[in-house]
Amino acid sequence: MMKKKILFAMIATATALTGMSAAHAEGAYVGAGITGNRYNFDIPGATSADNHSGYKAGAKVFAGYDFDKTWAIEGGYADFGSKDYSYVTSAGDGSVKSDSHGYYLAGKATMPVSDKVGVFGKLGVAKVKNSLSGTGLSTGISGNDKTGVYASVGAQYAINEKVSLTAEVEHFGKSADQGRKATGLALGARYNF
Repeated sequence: MMKKKILFAMIATATALTGMSAAHAEGAYVGAGITGNRYNFDIPGATSADNHSGYKAGAKVFAGYDFDKTWAIEGGYADFGSKDYSYVTSAGDGSVKSDSHGYYLAGKATMPVSDKVGVFGKLGVAKVKNSLSGTGLSTGISGNDKTGVYASVGAQYAINEKVSLTAEVEHFGKSADQGRKATGLALGARYNF
């Protein structure tokens, strides 16, 4: 439900920003941004002063090629950050640390709302590495690599012909059993060559 509300808010905001002028450039682009990622740890019987879930900021870089004002191809790398969780159970104490990053390659379709604003969707494949390490009862825990569907919906605002700002909800493959969840937010800026 929260994802639908975020998507609706982004589309409504993009639709409200009309009547501006800047040409959309075709060709290559690069960009960078920040990501907001949810982490969750589910240790049966655990009690702790630490929060078993929360959000971490990460970083993202991407590059792509616009074939025309509608179609593009894009690839990128995201470092989702790391999060620790310390817990206590009746059997003993422990802690878990999760560190994740991923790559994606996707087709992108953009629908212009005005000369400066467009909404887009991306669909492709993602490879995510979820590293886990633990102490105490979690000694020996390990992460895994997962390949899955990459999907994104968002909006972009052209400051001028070369620079645009982006906001999107991204789904990177499958959620880790412990640690990073698959869906997050990303804010970025891109430069068109």
